[in-house]
Amino acid sequence: MRTDILDYLEGELYARCHMPSNTFGEGIYGHVASVVKNGWILAKQYGADKEVVQIAAWLHDIASITDASLYEMHHIHGAEMARDILSRFDYDEDKLCLVQACIRNHRGSVRLEKNSVEEICVADADAASHFSSIPSLLYLAYGTRQMGLEEGLQFVKGKLERSFRKMSPKSQAFYSQTYQNALEFLTVG
Repeated sequence: MRTDILDYLEGELYARCHMPSNTFGEGIYGHVASVVKNGWILAKQYGADKEVVQIAAWLHDIASITDASLYEMHHIHGAEMARDILSRFDYDEDKLCLVQACIRNHRGSVRLEKNSVEEICVADADAASHFSSIPSLLYLAYGTRQMGLEEGLQFVKGKLERSFRKMSPKSQAFYSQTYQNALEFLTVG
């Protein structure tokens, strides 16, 4: 496990998430850290390369965190940024290509073929992170987007439902109770 790279990425992402240019707010760091945690869990479930999954998880949203104008294609820009960063560490080329594939294919809103268990792990970890990142989703709805109470609640519920539907069947089964708990938490009354 390349702890030098993982330590660097943790610090680098923390710094980028706390820059004034990050329009997603500091809460996005919690999302990224949750993707890393869930990626580790899923890598064990799927027998995936844990190092590749962890590195890709740290880097999956780096482009949009660094520059919000890159959001629409952040999966493409992020893969290129990953190459730039990891080449400084003389990272193995085959693993680097796999990290890039994980980043390019992580978006649930862009239906792309997942060709490896590592890609499935990162994409599903990204979706699963929303179940434990409810405070940052609420901040996005109410703080950043200035939604009203009901509109914000429906926005967050919708995000959770879309995230669950985008997951692979195996990950859906694994996270089913977590998803139900998240929805129950948001039930008013």
